[in-house]
Amino acid sequence: MTGSKICSYQDLKVWQEGMNLAEACYQLTIAFPKYELYGMTSQIRRSATSVPANIAEGYGREYRPEYIKFLRIAQGSLKEL
Repeated sequence: MTGSKICSYQDLKVWQEGMNLAEACYQLTIAFPKYELYGMTSQIRRSATSVPANIAEGYGREYRPEYIKFLRIAQGSLKEL
């Protein structure tokens, strides 16, 4: 992807890695005990999916400070995770 034009948030390496992280978290939490379904499992999955979702949402904003705001939210989700 180096040197390629970015036409979509899906072209961003950070979004792609965020999706990989979310998928890995879903796979990991499958093995968690059922009693954690609404606790730790849910929290891990929600924070992991929040990362690429906020990157994508921020990319769609037309105002650069808004994009940065959503990148910071994604960063916060990483810390939460």
